[in-house]
Amino acid sequence: QVQLVELGGNSVQAGGSLRLSCVVRGDISSTLFMGWFRQASGKEREGVAAIDRLGRTDYADSVQGRFTISKDNAKNTLYLQMNSLEPEDTAMYYCAADLWVTRHLSLLRSSYKFWGQGTQVTVSS
Repeated sequence: QVQLVELGGNSVQAGGSLRLSCVVRGDISSTLFMGWFRQASGKEREGVAAIDRLGRTDYADSVQGRFTISKDNAKNTLYLQMNSLEPEDTAMYYCAADLWVTRHLSLLRSSYKFWGQGTQVTVSS
């Protein structure tokens, strides 16, 4: 079994930065493909960024150039560095993982089996 624990959510002002972490516990071999998703109040959960087992990354257009996804295999931790935050980035952020994800579906919610509980990011103007 796999457990994903998100850390790092906080309240910041527009233009600020945050780094989210997702610690993987359990069967690490089942988390070769990982991603970050977010869900704003009253909206659908959307893919933000994804990284595959080779370190290739994908980003939603809305965060391209501002967010960076990375993975430290030695620490079993996934990161999301968020810069130039905007009020529109306010949401609950979720970490997701699976053994295999088709590359062009990496930002699709249904592509992932394992999910964390989420961490709240609030950006004020």
